[in-house]
Amino acid sequence: MAYIDSVKARPGGRIEPLPQIKPYETFRYEEAERRSPFEPTKAAANSKNAGGPRPDQNRPAEYLEQFPLDTMDMVGMLNREGTDYALIQTGDGLVHRVSVGNYLGQNEGRVVAINDSEVQLEEIVSNGIGGFFKRPAAIGLDD
Repeated sequence: MAYIDSVKARPGGRIEPLPQIKPYETFRYEEAERRSPFEPTKAAANSKNAGGPRPDQNRPAEYLEQFPLDTMDMVGMLNREGTDYALIQTGDGLVHRVSVGNYLGQNEGRVVAINDSEVQLEEIVSNGIGGFFKRPAAIGLDD
């Protein structure tokens, strides 16, 4: 109780005044002078017509294209009559045989090489502005 009385006996301090608030400046969008933020730029619009990889819409989808790449594992490799095959296990436990030229994954992933430790793919991925680009991917041997 004595501590409380000593604190109350101290002289009061000075409180700093509140800072002055600046008024809000409104922004008026003049659509005649600027491009719409919801339309792509001219460069992006022109890239749609530019050359480059495109998914083949007329190609029938292969069975392993319904699975994401991260749900598949390479569990082995075999060579039969001079052709290398990779053994790919899907999340449901089934093992499938693939060779160069087969498609895997949900991004048009085409097998381009098979070696002892991985299956190398080349995916066709959207660039976000109407075009596509090729991206390398791989499925490694499951240890």
